[in-house]
Amino acid sequence: MTTATVRTYAIDPSHSSVGFSIRHLMIAKVRGTFNTFSGTIQLPAEGAIPVGIDAEIDPASIDTREEQRDGHLKSPDFFDVATHSVIKFVSTAVEPTGASEFNVTGNLTLHGVTKSVTLKAELTGQGTDPWGNARVAFEASGRVNRKDFGLNWNSALESGGVLVGEDVDITLDIQAVPAPAA
Repeated sequence: MTTATVRTYAIDPSHSSVGFSIRHLMIAKVRGTFNTFSGTIQLPAEGAIPVGIDAEIDPASIDTREEQRDGHLKSPDFFDVATHSVIKFVSTAVEPTGASEFNVTGNLTLHGVTKSVTLKAELTGQGTDPWGNARVAFEASGRVNRKDFGLNWNSALESGGVLVGEDVDITLDIQAVPAPAA
C-alpha cells in the first residue's frame, strides 16, 4: 500500500488505556495500567481495519494502586526500568476476522526480549468529536506468558502454588486521532 492510500492516526492517551491483569496468590487477579504510552495506527484510505500499528509503553509508568508493589515491578526482579525503559509493539500482520474484528500479530519487545504475539481486536467506532476532529476507537486483548520475556521472579507459598501467576492478560482501549503532518 502506498503512503497516499494510508492515513496515519496517533493514539490519544487521554482517551485510551493500556491495562493488564495477573493471578495473585493463585486465587484472584491484580489489575494494573501503564499511564504513559504512545503510538500510531495506519488505516487504509477506505475502511478502518488497520494495516499497521506501532506503539511504545513506558514501564516506569506502571500503576497497580499499590506504591510498594509498583516499586517492586519497576525493579530488576521484573521490568528493570533502569535498563529497559520501553516496551515496544510493532505489527507484522493484520488479519480481518469479521466486519469489524481482526487479529493483529506483531513483535512485542519487553525486558529486552522480542516475541511474536497476537491480539484479538475490534473496531468499536469512528466519528467526529464536537470540535470537528476525526476519531477512531479500538479494543484489543491477548495473553502473554511473562516468563517468555525473562520475567521469572516468584515466591513459593507455604500452602502450595506461587505468589504471582505466569499468564498476563492484556486489555487495550484505544482512541486515535489523525496524526499531525510530518
